[in-house]
Amino acid sequence: MDEALLRSLTPGVLGILVRRGAGFAAAEDAVQDALVEAVRVWPADPPRDPKGWLVTVAWRRFLDATRSDAARRRREDLVDEEPAPGPVPEADDTLRLYFLCAHPSLTPSSAVALTLRAVGGLTTRQIARAYLVPEATMAQRISRAKRTLSGVRFDQPGDVATVLRVLYLVFNEGYSGDVDLAAEAIRLTRQLAAAIDHPEVAGLLALMLLHHARRATRTAPDGSLVPLAEQDRGRWDTGSIAEGVSILQAALARDRLGEFQAQAAIAALHADAPTAGETDWVQIAEWYDELVRLTDSPVVRLNRAVAVGEADGPRAGLAALAALDQSLPRHTAVAAYLHERDGDLATAARLYTEAAAKAANLAERNHLTRQAARLNTRRA
Repeated sequence: MDEALLRSLTPGVLGILVRRGAGFAAAEDAVQDALVEAVRVWPADPPRDPKGWLVTVAWRRFLDATRSDAARRRREDLVDEEPAPGPVPEADDTLRLYFLCAHPSLTPSSAVALTLRAVGGLTTRQIARAYLVPEATMAQRISRAKRTLSGVRFDQPGDVATVLRVLYLVFNEGYSGDVDLAAEAIRLTRQLAAAIDHPEVAGLLALMLLHHARRATRTAPDGSLVPLAEQDRGRWDTGSIAEGVSILQAALARDRLGEFQAQAAIAALHADAPTAGETDWVQIAEWYDELVRLTDSPVVRLNRAVAVGEADGPRAGLAALAALDQSLPRHTAVAAYLHERDGDLATAARLYTEAAAKAANLAERNHLTRQAARLNTRRA
């Protein structure tokens, strides 16, 4: 069973059902039922037109569910309107669905969570990790969002800021998580940039391009993580870097700074350094100050502590870190790094071991374990 094919077809099928009059929550349930049926049937009897098959099965599931409701006359009308099975015209409804999920009746955080789950293909666990909340809490939030949207009219699409937040989180999960969604996030952000003249849309596209330019060097052939300072900069995608920098410069020239432009500026400074030792950490720390002002995000403050540690010395970084909640993801790993730079190898080794136990994925856990082992060997 080609799971990647199913994921790629899902937004289009969902969009077709919504256009035919299905409410979003009911359409999503019907598409999920069709996907389950596809997993059961396709290995033995693959369809010639996978998308048409999914649309037909999902629409029938939607009609079956509708028939159980009280509105008998409307149910009969929908049955009469059922289209005949056959090829489905190609259409990309994904970005439109992002805006529909960002409905004004939802809070921005609920809209983002629902879109990531229903359209982005992320699991509830992945979304909860991005939001720094328990999985059960996120499951409840998504369920409430679905209930809120049941029966509402989709004639009021959401705002650009919410859609940008969704695209950003989808890219991050694709870049560092278990599901490869980064290229899809870039594709959709390009579409949005072509349709909307907005400096933050440009800032997000620049940020994605600058990070994606380094992707080939982030892991070794054995799958182990390669820290930024150790990456082969000769293998970075210079074309993507040049495009990202050009887009960023045009956005910054409009003097409407937002968080994605600030993040892209930090990524551009890393990309501009010929070697890790030539990185302009003073400017990076200043950009993190701007990000703190714009977002007041604890994750931004954590990254700022690293930049301060590089710009002003590890003890300054540790002082900035001391003001943050120790339960933050990667807090222990950052503390280990700064203690190592300060020469306290025993504390650093212990913290690397603790950070490995809290790691979100196997590659990160193995990397932190190797760091602890390296320091223990140096101390022996």
